[in-house]
Amino acid sequence: GGLEPLAKHFGVDVAAPAPAPAPAAAPTPAPVPVPPPAPAAPKSTISLSKVTLDKTRSSISLEKTAAGFGEIKVNLNWNKRSSGGFFKSSTSIDLDVGCLYELQDGEKGVVQALGNCFGSLNHAPYIQLMGDDRTGSVAGGEWLHINGTKWAEVRRILIFAFIYEGAPNWRETDGVVTIHIPNQPDIEVRLNEEGGRDGMCAIAMLENVNGAVKVSRRVDFHRGHSAVDKAYGWGMSWRAGSK
Repeated sequence: GGLEPLAKHFGVDVAAPAPAPAPAAAPTPAPVPVPPPAPAAPKSTISLSKVTLDKTRSSISLEKTAAGFGEIKVNLNWNKRSSGGFFKSSTSIDLDVGCLYELQDGEKGVVQALGNCFGSLNHAPYIQLMGDDRTGSVAGGEWLHINGTKWAEVRRILIFAFIYEGAPNWRETDGVVTIHIPNQPDIEVRLNEEGGRDGMCAIAMLENVNGAVKVSRRVDFHRGHSAVDKAYGWGMSWRAGSK
């Protein structure tokens, strides 16, 4: 049946119907570019390079880390030249390190060799003078240690040096104080100002500011302990002492 047999009966060729075209395949979607993974955030690290406090940068604040401050070490060093000493007129100069301290409970005092006030690390004032170098010939100089685990008990500490023997000549001492705090940059303060004939130098102040250690350069000169006390408002009385 249908048109094709009828047409053939009358001698007419009828083309077979073309097959229905196959449906076109859906276009393959272009691949979506995958963004590269974000770089890992750099780990927060503390630069442990030395910090020198001078007139252009006079202070630095060190925040307490998870490990705390540990044992804070303050070193006074001077006269390290090997040419037989450069104090030609007085080779017996005695440069001493010490500090005034004030605790949070109001206790005030001094740590120094003079008067044998060597302090204590484990008890108040949590500061101790580790020996006394009379000539500056000891390679390590003089050291004050501060118990950083007790920093919350401390309000402020004023590091000083004084010339116990010998004519004052601060520039020639080549004096330098370095403060070492674990996991923090070393802090250096040089005694490179002209001190005239004053025998005492207030070098640096360490203050407890909301738990941080704020270190401020001072390097100003005074006639003695009572003058330093008055300049910085410690309010203690002083008498002559010896060591």
